[in-house]
Amino acid sequence: MTYIVTDNCIKCKYMDCVEVCPVDCFYEGENMLVIHPDECIDCGVCEPECPADAIKPDTEPGLDKWLQINTEYADKWPNIATKKEPPEDAKQFDGETGKFEKYFSPEPGAGD
Repeated sequence: MTYIVTDNCIKCKYMDCVEVCPVDCFYEGENMLVIHPDECIDCGVCEPECPADAIKPDTEPGLDKWLQINTEYADKWPNIATKKEPPEDAKQFDGETGKFEKYFSPEPGAGD
């Protein structure tokens, strides 16, 4: 099992999770984070820290797409281990459905 980031992170990107990760397995895209599944040690400390409830164990049904997205973009985006400020409009997008189709950006973030 590994933890993965799902679509509610898109345009929210709160980053509370990166500070608690003991192995620094988060990677930053322009408008979301992903977890590198091969680096995640399945400790679970990040899951309750996410205000957007966007981090899930990959054992939950229906998350195959997100496991693939996390795997692909963790290899392309820079590592991040330090919390930054979320976007000013993060709360506006928290809980919105269909965020991947509407807003996902394959562009990398700044990282650390």
